[in-house]
Amino acid sequence: MWWTVLTAIYLHGSLIHIFFNMMWVRDLGPVVTQAYGPARAFVIFSVAGALGFVVSNLIGGAPTIGASGSIFGLLAALIVYARRTGASMMKAQLWQWAIILFAFGFFMSGVNNFAHAGGFAGGWLSAHLMPAQHQKRETPAVQIAALALILLTVVGFALSFIRVTAAIMG
Repeated sequence: MWWTVLTAIYLHGSLIHIFFNMMWVRDLGPVVTQAYGPARAFVIFSVAGALGFVVSNLIGGAPTIGASGSIFGLLAALIVYARRTGASMMKAQLWQWAIILFAFGFFMSGVNNFAHAGGFAGGWLSAHLMPAQHQKRETPAVQIAALALILLTVVGFALSFIRVTAAIMG
């Protein structure tokens, strides 16, 4: 279903999966929000997660769940920000994290590097399309886009619930 592209970001396969994703979102989310603004940060998170899901399905041949693609998108957005502001030490550290986390995917089972790569690309592209917070305030269009993504995600979860309930009852 169409909504899976957005809702899969918020589903996780285990408690350890939730823990690690929450840890990274907790660390990266506030920094991306400070750099880009809250609406842009949510758009980056959502676009990165959605592209990670699509790449995983189309190239990797396997559906994916979790915020890992979104997290890689946040990393990419911060790298873009560091390049724009000339923060070379920050950029180097973020590249190191991205490479190490991507490398873990080759050594740990159950890690979906296609989702990571797609999420990184989504974060990179969406960050390039949006100015940083200090360059320009968030426009109403970006705020509406963020609200639309929130609404679509909530509607997606509602439709999933309705579909599952109908399957159980019918």
